[in-house]
Amino acid sequence: MKTRRSDRLVDMTYYLLERPRTLVSLTYFANRYESAKSSISEDLSILKRTFQERGIGLLETVPGAAGGARFTPYMLKEEAAEFVSTLMNAIDDDTRVLPGGYVYLSDLLGQPWFLRCIGRLIATQYLREPIDAVMTAATKGVPVAQAVAEQLNVPFVIVRNDTKVTEGPTMSVNYVTGQSQRLEKMELSRRSLPMGSRVLIVDDFMKAGGTIRGMASLVKEFEGQVVGVAVVADGQVENRVVAKYTSLVHVNTDGEQGLIEVTPGNYATEVYSADTPVDLVHPETD
Repeated sequence: MKTRRSDRLVDMTYYLLERPRTLVSLTYFANRYESAKSSISEDLSILKRTFQERGIGLLETVPGAAGGARFTPYMLKEEAAEFVSTLMNAIDDDTRVLPGGYVYLSDLLGQPWFLRCIGRLIATQYLREPIDAVMTAATKGVPVAQAVAEQLNVPFVIVRNDTKVTEGPTMSVNYVTGQSQRLEKMELSRRSLPMGSRVLIVDDFMKAGGTIRGMASLVKEFEGQVVGVAVVADGQVENRVVAKYTSLVHVNTDGEQGLIEVTPGNYATEVYSADTPVDLVHPETD
């Protein structure tokens, strides 16, 4: 049955938002709505302009027989600043300080709105980067990895210290923790990550970065490449073993007095750099 334009626009928006980074052919939309490709192209132009004006994401049209439309979500710099400010206010609570200079974040990472924003903001840095998988360590980084993977539309994999028999054959590495300098082991199921994958490593909180360095070593065992590292928060530490990373907030804690100081992380310079392929400060519209 032929679909009215207003109905098409609503359904096309939903379809594209549910399938980020997926190329959808014009033929598919034409058959879905029993409409001419010229009408579908006009609809996509409307969506492209609206997505840009509202800061929802980038809608690209790829010409040719194998072409179509691809939606890539992003977060504008202004919206990111507002979100990070909200996140800082939520974290800035002395009762969140944990032994060892860590910070309690589990309640925030259990809230869908926070997770959606975290996922969009981290994914924004990789607008043009091909990523095959998102990796994190069990267990607190899992919701962050899932949120980022959803925006990138790729699988996420969980590295564990003690794998179960249900994981099947595993690949393992030994790594040294960043602060206590203990020797630990982490494992990942061989079936969960294809060899040669391009991997984005994420976590909820990072101090010295020993766990992230261990995950990077594990990626190498799979003959893969670490595309980047992103964390929700990084803590104050004298020696960090991870040099290149993106953090949304930076946290200083005083374990003895139970005090906390929260400031913006380095996300503004890492995500919204001059090399960003799309103007995320003042996006152009047609």
